[in-house]
Amino acid sequence: MNPKRECKKLINSFRYAIEGFVSSFKTERNMKIHVLATIIVIILGFILKISLLEWCICAISIALVIGAELFNTAIETVVDMISPQKNPKAKLAKDISAAAVLILSLGSAVAGLIIFIPKII
Repeated sequence: MNPKRECKKLINSFRYAIEGFVSSFKTERNMKIHVLATIIVIILGFILKISLLEWCICAISIALVIGAELFNTAIETVVDMISPQKNPKAKLAKDISAAAVLILSLGSAVAGLIIFIPKII
């Protein structure tokens, strides 16, 4: 195993992942909304001095929602590529992946409200 080659592969894998995130941010309205929500949560977390446990909950929630949005975008892209014409099963796959993002987003919003509302009040 060539250590230089392995290091280059690792660096490339991170570069491709960052390119995927940036592409999603540029093209997907919902990703922009999730990133804006992330920034607001981080700012509020510092202002309201949330606990370490609360930071962990926020970090996990943020990662889950953004990760789900990335999976949703990937699924929609592949479905559009495979089935450019209207197809009920293609629509179902896209709707289900969007629903997964919605469920995670709602759960994260509830967790955020539980954390932040008492501190604001």
